[in-house]
Amino acid sequence: MTQLSIRNVVKRYGDAEVIRRLSFDIQPGEFAVFVGPSGCGKSTLLRMIAGLEEFHEGEIAIGGRVVNALAPSQRDIAMVFQDYALYPHMTVRSNITLSLKVAGMAKAEIQRKLDHVAGVLQIGHLLERKPRELSGGQRQRVAMGRAMVRDPKIFLFDEPLSNLDAKLRVDMRAEIKQLHQRLGATMVYVTHDQVEAMTLADRIVVLRDGRIEQVGTPAELYAQPVSKFVAGFIGSPAMNLLSVDIVQGNIALPGSSRWSPEGVASHVNIKADLGLRPEHLTLSDDGPGLQGRITLIEPLGADTLVTVAVADTPLVARLPGDTVLQLDAPIRLAFNPAKAVLFGTDGLRLGAAAAAQTTYVH
Repeated sequence: MTQLSIRNVVKRYGDAEVIRRLSFDIQPGEFAVFVGPSGCGKSTLLRMIAGLEEFHEGEIAIGGRVVNALAPSQRDIAMVFQDYALYPHMTVRSNITLSLKVAGMAKAEIQRKLDHVAGVLQIGHLLERKPRELSGGQRQRVAMGRAMVRDPKIFLFDEPLSNLDAKLRVDMRAEIKQLHQRLGATMVYVTHDQVEAMTLADRIVVLRDGRIEQVGTPAELYAQPVSKFVAGFIGSPAMNLLSVDIVQGNIALPGSSRWSPEGVASHVNIKADLGLRPEHLTLSDDGPGLQGRITLIEPLGADTLVTVAVADTPLVARLPGDTVLQLDAPIRLAFNPAKAVLFGTDGLRLGAAAAAQTTYVH
């Protein structure tokens, strides 16, 4: 297991900085996920770690050794690409073992490693097939096997599931997570899919415009987003945001109730955004609530997503699947004040408003 360290790394294209002085560590054995919208720099950062992209300032160290000047082959990493990158004229066996043969490894040792990898990935019956004879999921297993057989210090995954259909993505996601649990290896994974990030990661690095927006565990990012950007990006459906006025420390909620967030001084008068997760909204007359009108009902079986127009803002609530609802009907949604988050006009979370204890006034 190996640590990866990024120190003040800068990458430019011409005069434009696409990676803006990033610094963070990935601990030995950790599964770290880089997530963010297209163009945020996540794949560029991964390719810099792999040695496939140059950068202009800073250091990248793998296992305590600075690798800035090392070629990809000298960094002891293995990368799994989005498009599998298998040799079409070679069998699965040859695709997996090629790097070992080039390195001059003994045939018996190559066979031992191949048998182990094929057993772990359950691809032993595919060894004599060519890539064109494989499904997308099978090709991705072969690509992972080619990486595993080298026993690298770090595994790098560049959106490896994006070419698969929805059902297969779920299955492969589980396989990658189980693979990490079995190997205990350091893994770095790039995706634009926040569901993949939440389900796979020990820690998530949220990137935005070449900068780190937040680093934390999935639970930390979900419950304590530092900004509206993270709140809107993490979680499915995303966190609801409702524009509110804080007047003398109180918030007048649509529906004639008033909420006084703990930690907000009584003299505070500011505009803010109230953040509420869909699953934290309930049908109840207790606690602070929001009055609105049902505009959309989406049954999902165990749950039902309900879109409610509240003060001209659509909010989504995740309610039990057996909840009786009617389009265009009035509805009151209550929320747990301990789960609510307030963001200032700069888009950043109001630290004082994050306190769990609140006062509710009818």
